[in-house]
Amino acid sequence: MHPRIWEEAFMNKIFKYLFVFIFIVLVFAAGFTFTVREGSTAIVSRFGRIVNVHTEAGLHFRLPWPVDRIITYDARNQYMDSGFIETMTNDMINIILQTYLVWNVRDAERFHNSVGGYAAAQRHLDGIVANAKNSVLGNFTLSNLVSTDLDDIMLDEIRGDIERQVAQAAINNFGIEVQTLRFRRLALPHTNILSVFDQMIADRQRHVSRYLTEGERDAAIIISEAEARSAEIIAQGRLEASMIEAETERRVNEIFAEAYGRNPQLFTFLKNLIALEQSVNPDTVIIMRASESPFNVITGPR
Repeated sequence: MHPRIWEEAFMNKIFKYLFVFIFIVLVFAAGFTFTVREGSTAIVSRFGRIVNVHTEAGLHFRLPWPVDRIITYDARNQYMDSGFIETMTNDMINIILQTYLVWNVRDAERFHNSVGGYAAAQRHLDGIVANAKNSVLGNFTLSNLVSTDLDDIMLDEIRGDIERQVAQAAINNFGIEVQTLRFRRLALPHTNILSVFDQMIADRQRHVSRYLTEGERDAAIIISEAEARSAEIIAQGRLEASMIEAETERRVNEIFAEAYGRNPQLFTFLKNLIALEQSVNPDTVIIMRASESPFNVITGPR
């Protein structure tokens, strides 16, 4: 055989063998391996029984179909809104508290066995959230959600209680991890709006009554203190006035005694004049004996 013909035949065989080898490698890769993408979780199910769960991205071994079946779930965070379901507070008022939560698949095996899909997971989570809201809000009043008094509002505590109940039920029952739960909207059914307004007015009136009572109490205290101070000042003034009056009388008596000692007749005459002046006025009509004191000063001594 010509060397060139032999060389061409040899190369054809090599290409055939190489093609067969590549084909076998591709069949093996397709049948015995699979790839897990970043942010995904893969379950290996062998004849309906879970034999392995892969959470790390990369290439993994498997048996070809129909022995092994690969089920992949998205392990990234998912977003969900709760429905518009009425909930009753402790003071028997219906409210609509809409929430949203962020969740992901934490236990893929439990998630697969209990839920099996994202639509079913959303329905189960919606039921868990509704039950948690009914349980928690039954311990709080409407004023703990909406109030003009900041001390009454307990939104953080209410949200935390709901989130804890939802997170525990989701991970235990469905292998779902709840990252966070937040309030999105708080509304009232139309039938309850008027009753809520009446309650808010009553709450404001209660505060007004309290302020009025405190004001009247403080006013009474201020008036009482002012009256006590006034009485104290008046008593002190009267005491000082009586002391001044006593001192004045004492000084007058000393002056009278000194005047009497110097000229008894002049002193008696002046005393009579003072007494006469104090006993009459321009309209006074007096019938008297001019010879008796103190009127004898008019006629003079006889």
